[in-house]
Amino acid sequence: MEAPRPVRRLFWKLLLALTISMLVSFAATSVYFRIFGPTHHDDGKGPLMILGLFPVVPLIVASAAFFVTGLLVAWYLSRPLHHLSWALRQASAGRLDTRVSPLMGGRSDEITDLAMEFDRMAAQLQQLTESRQVLLHDMSHELRSPLGRMQAAIGLFRQSQGTAADALDRIEREVGRLDALIGELLTLHRLEAGPSDAAERSRVDLIELLLAIVEDADFEARHAGSAVECKAAGSFVTEVNGELMYRAFENVVRNAVKYTAPGTTVSVLAETVDEGKTLLVRVLDRGPGVPPHQLQKIFEPFVRVEGSEHVRGVGLGLAITQRALHMHGGSVQAHLRADGGLEVRMRVPVQASAGGSAAP
Repeated sequence: MEAPRPVRRLFWKLLLALTISMLVSFAATSVYFRIFGPTHHDDGKGPLMILGLFPVVPLIVASAAFFVTGLLVAWYLSRPLHHLSWALRQASAGRLDTRVSPLMGGRSDEITDLAMEFDRMAAQLQQLTESRQVLLHDMSHELRSPLGRMQAAIGLFRQSQGTAADALDRIEREVGRLDALIGELLTLHRLEAGPSDAAERSRVDLIELLLAIVEDADFEARHAGSAVECKAAGSFVTEVNGELMYRAFENVVRNAVKYTAPGTTVSVLAETVDEGKTLLVRVLDRGPGVPPHQLQKIFEPFVRVEGSEHVRGVGLGLAITQRALHMHGGSVQAHLRADGGLEVRMRVPVQASAGGSAAP
């Protein structure tokens, strides 16, 4: 494994310091021998002070040069490393708001770069921990709601046999809701755990995958008085996890179908950009849109758009979409349409292992 660039720079600095100390020792020794060493004018004996096999003065000069060099290196490294050690102890104790860069003063070197890397790591861990806490809180609320309705249905079932069928229907719906919620939570956890699905990737034509999703969504949308159309041509073959990419596209398309106004059409546009290296998918609906301050928050788990509390769902679909795309090096953004509705743009780059670009 190649060492990081700051570590390499620090290595060469230390090597340079040791080299300079050696050169100083050699220079001092040469001057000493030139002044006090034996010459061809005498009998070969000069005023050299010998300690065993080594001249005393050059030995003292070399020792002093290495001592001064070691002292300077120790002074250069000890204080910032002490700060880093303290910060690591703070982080291990759970205080993830600890930052080291402010303690470095005006330094601008490899140790400062290391401190900044620590600060970025601590900030990311703090954000992840806070989001997990919010996720657990929201998840407990989402799980408690269907369980409460199931308990109410069971109570009605016990009170009156005449409503037994309705109570059982309610229980069945809530069990299905819980099953769907648990499935999405497992998918979200799998995505947040990191890109461990490399072995599950295969070559997939994403445009063909998108057309299949649109066909199914259009069939269901027509029962609600709306429609879904797709404009795409050619192919875009790359190595992806087909299941996750299917979920990513499907969540956005079905979300658009859910919110679009009756009698309108959801448009799905797919094209290659960046000279065929990126697939751009745009999903446009005619729904109520999203408040501007929630355009980015809708991709967080359990976030509901203001005024959509009556719409069934648990708020995990777009979060799964964002994480699935990020796992594949892509991105997703939401934009308000000028004439009403929402536009969601998804970008998926050709994976390096795919061995080529897509044909438009």
